Amino acid sequence: MEYTEAWVEERARCGYEQGRATFDVRADRSALLVIDMQDEFVRPGWSPYWVPGATRMVPTLRRLIATCRARSVPVIWTVFDDTHLGLDRPHALRHLPHGEARWRRPGPAEVWPELGYRADEPLIRKPSYGAFYDTPLDTMLRNLSRDTVVITGTLTNYCCGTTARQAYERGYHVVFGSDVTATDDESRQEPELAVLRKGFASVLSAEEITERLAGARPDGGERPADHCSQ
Repeated sequence: MEYTEAWVEERARCGYEQGRATFDVRADRSALLVIDMQDEFVRPGWSPYWVPGATRMVPTLRRLIATCRARSVPVIWTVFDDTHLGLDRPHALRHLPHGEARWRRPGPAEVWPELGYRADEPLIRKPSYGAFYDTPLDTMLRNLSRDTVVITGTLTNYCCGTTARQAYERGYHVVFGSDVTATDDESRQEPELAVLRKGFASVLSAEEITERLAGARPDGGERPADHCSQ
């Protein structure tokens, strides 16, 4: 077979738009990561970093959190915070547009109260975008015997997407919530989901995640076929 330019372009496009991972999502092997749903990103009008889309998807995320708790899926929270006097933060951040902002939160980062964070659930204060960078997350997941992470929160194309890539590189199965993640420019949401869908994660809605955690499989119990690999 000769692989024409049109054929390889269409195959790539199919992967971005329709590619589907084939691993099972099991409640007893999964952990829910709630990434950076903190005041400055979720509390309306409180900071210049407010992500309106993150505020809007809180009810859906709360339902997924409740589902995970009911099925004994550990819920692990993160906040993007000033840790170790900033000495553990990547040095280059200060030279990038996002690092130039002058606004400073008045105290430690806190999960927005509407999310219902519980003190008996781990809260990781991380110094950079990815939740695995210079944190105990990998150790925690291994101690919990979890090999699948369900990623939710904000921002889709920064902290959530970076965490998905870091998890993939560490051998985890990655589930990425399509409607329980949000970013500051909504036109960036689907392009990030497309990249993750093709190369890093199973991209599912909160309803689909709930069904998988309950033991359901798509397509009448069959594993999803990858229509883009032909």
